[in-house]
Amino acid sequence: MPRMTGGEAIVASLLAHGVDTVFGLPGVQLYGLFDALARDANRIRVLNARHEQGVAYMALGAAASTGKPAVYSVVPGPGVLNTTAALATAAGINAPVLCITGQVPSSFLGRGRGHLHELPDQLATLRTLVKRAERIEDASAAPRLVAETFQTMMSGRRGPATLEMPWDKFQEVGEVTPLPPLPSVPPPAPDSVRIAEAAKLAQAAQAPLIVVGGGAVAAGEAVRALAERLGAPVVSYRSGRGVLDDDHPLSITVAAVHALWPKTDLVIGIGSRLEGPGWRWSRQANPPRLIRIDIDPVEMRRLGADVAVVADAADATAALVAALGPGAAAGRRADVAEAKRTAAALISDARPHYAYLQQIRAALPDDGFLVDEMCQAGYTSWFAFPVHRPRTIITSGFQGTLGSGFPTALGVAAANPGRKVVSLTGDGGFLFGATELATSVQFRLDVTVIVFENGAYGNVKRDQQRLFEGRHAGSDLTNPDFVRFAESFGVPAFAVDRDAEFSGALAAAMEVNGPALVHVRTRLTDEVSPWRFIAPGRP
Repeated sequence: MPRMTGGEAIVASLLAHGVDTVFGLPGVQLYGLFDALARDANRIRVLNARHEQGVAYMALGAAASTGKPAVYSVVPGPGVLNTTAALATAAGINAPVLCITGQVPSSFLGRGRGHLHELPDQLATLRTLVKRAERIEDASAAPRLVAETFQTMMSGRRGPATLEMPWDKFQEVGEVTPLPPLPSVPPPAPDSVRIAEAAKLAQAAQAPLIVVGGGAVAAGEAVRALAERLGAPVVSYRSGRGVLDDDHPLSITVAAVHALWPKTDLVIGIGSRLEGPGWRWSRQANPPRLIRIDIDPVEMRRLGADVAVVADAADATAALVAALGPGAAAGRRADVAEAKRTAAALISDARPHYAYLQQIRAALPDDGFLVDEMCQAGYTSWFAFPVHRPRTIITSGFQGTLGSGFPTALGVAAANPGRKVVSLTGDGGFLFGATELATSVQFRLDVTVIVFENGAYGNVKRDQQRLFEGRHAGSDLTNPDFVRFAESFGVPAFAVDRDAEFSGALAAAMEVNGPALVHVRTRLTDEVSPWRFIAPGRP
């Protein structure tokens, strides 16, 4: 058996799982790990950042855009706590992100002596956020725990995990038996009885609606076949956008679905938590029947269904199509076309962001990425930015993680060289991680970041004024000169004061082979709230 340090055993195990990048911020507890990474620098690269949240969000972007595991490493205690927003977001969008962190020295474990970066129970804290959190006690245990952790992340509902190792064990030598990757746990086969029940409901429905989420990103062909067989529209709130190309006649956005929702008599939810029909959209006197397809059995307890099929989204949807038999129903095709025409006319009023998003779409290749943010332009993109492929619009899902957008976009660029990446952000969220401009320059990450400045946490200020008699507190912002700020890092930057200037600035920024910034000034008083199109009834 080869003899390795704990750090070397972990790196060898990562390499065995095809990992070629670690997003990392080194510290004293991790010296043994980062030395092992340096020894294997010809096979695995390290991309560092200026804050722990930066490397965690970069790993999130890499995992979300590729569907493959991504790894980051930070020191324990305050270091790993700085990354918990990214871990929570990874859990929310089913991203297989692995955090490797340290621990106090073995002799101090559980003693509460106040060693550097000690937490009362780090594993217990992390287990509230991730699918699996384990401690690697020594080098010999690394291959098995790394293999089992990758298996956990990639089986069933995908999600994040963490591994920790005591400070001293990263450099302590032991005998190590390498292990190959473990296969993912096979998903349950679709239950034929339930598939038959679902087919019976679908055939009886007069006005079905298919709702897809992030769990359906690999089920595009089956979803298209089901939609065409039933003549049913397909909608996604955020993460499932692109499962059915927005150019398809049956693909609709949340802005168009509201015209169809009152008459809907069956919802087929595929890999979705059903946030929209579950509670955001207006309720009906008689709620529609519900078929759910999801790989996570817990989902069926969170929201019950007339027929619940626990299986892989692609397998179960294909089985449902087969059970329906050949042919295509007229379904709601005419109503869908009318709803799309009506929505297209209405959403052009989402000023000024609708016009900007159309120009971004025209400039961004179909395989390019748009990374949203909790800002007015980001919200508007959920219905006003056409998406043609899954995994090409990256969001923080239901977590709504303010500040995640720009560093997540850097991870998308790192994992997808040669493909264009646009980061939409506001002046509030951008400054959470704006110093990662240094990271973008250091590694020449090709991200065009568009900063919309309205001088406020816009959603908050609008809600405060609306709900509390015009009063607001804590929502106004004082900002730097964003162009000069970017240029101080060596990032080309372009200012836009009038709508007519945007297309030229965007084109110039996207021609840069590396990071670039476009600063767009807007006024909150001139912005049309996107929420009237997402959730009617909310101004």
